[in-house]
Amino acid sequence: MTAWLLDVLGDEFEQTTLPLGEDHEGEVVATLVRALPPAPPEPPSGWERFVRRLRGMPQADPPPMLDGVDVLYVHGWSDYFFQKRLARFWTSQGARFFALDLRKYGRSLRDGQTPGYVTDLKTYDEDIAAALEAMRSDAVGDRRLVLMGHSTGGLVLSLWASRHPDAADAVILNSPWLELQLAPLRAAIIPMIELQARLRPMEAAPQIDLGFYARAQAAVADPDDLMETNPTWRPVPAMPVHAGWLRAITRGHRAVADGLTITAPVCVLLSKRSALPTRWSDELTSADTVLAVDGIAQRALGLGSSVTIERIDGALHDVFLSRKDARDDAYARLERWVTGWAAAQR
Repeated sequence: MTAWLLDVLGDEFEQTTLPLGEDHEGEVVATLVRALPPAPPEPPSGWERFVRRLRGMPQADPPPMLDGVDVLYVHGWSDYFFQKRLARFWTSQGARFFALDLRKYGRSLRDGQTPGYVTDLKTYDEDIAAALEAMRSDAVGDRRLVLMGHSTGGLVLSLWASRHPDAADAVILNSPWLELQLAPLRAAIIPMIELQARLRPMEAAPQIDLGFYARAQAAVADPDDLMETNPTWRPVPAMPVHAGWLRAITRGHRAVADGLTITAPVCVLLSKRSALPTRWSDELTSADTVLAVDGIAQRALGLGSSVTIERIDGALHDVFLSRKDARDDAYARLERWVTGWAAAQR
């Protein structure tokens, strides 16, 4: 059995550390967070059971829609898991919800490590395998697996699902980073990245994050359900980008461009439009300021044989951190897709 401890998010969540050996920077771990299920409903009273018998109704309520489903969420670049609202969406439907802080991110970042740094996205196969093993250790019976990834996590999980056919039963991607923002310049940019990564893999690119995405999230935050984040784990501006890591990302993009073979149905949620964050304006509170969403939508069509693309008006890069109307729309679309998927599994 896996040992779980209280998580930093409070008494609704627990975490466990997943040892992954060592590299040149020391101990390497991933961290798996789980959301505790809501309290079960009170059993029907004797009178309610009697009324049910008279009306020919079943004595017990049917199991929740996602009973027997596990969700594994993976965060994006310069990020970690903190979205309580998202976890509650899944647990309210009966699923077990887990989130993975990958090595050198968030809860898994250790002193002296280069945040987020890997040179091959396949390295995360170890993190995902350790997470799935921990999830299975506490499972009863066969369970279906839903993968959910945001931004870079969406790229990581897309590649993993393609390399591991039939391992996942569904893949849900929240603004996945499937293509460079400057895709038309790919032919000129990629050789420069490859050369830089080969000669000086740890060299950091100039910082271009002006903090507008974080400012937009703060501007549209729900005052009744504020989400506090750890500035060390989710810094503003974002963590430095190193050449070796960027080469790993662009090689992942190349694999997506060549076409993946995800056998599970895929749902991709994206903002309706992008905006360039060169200076602050209210437009940045209702658009994706990180990715070129039209290019992402085009790339998503090549992920597998069953892909649904949902474009959400007014959404930010993380569609579930958008202003209320766009956020509600994102959750409604997600629930509609999941309901159809769950019905097809019966």
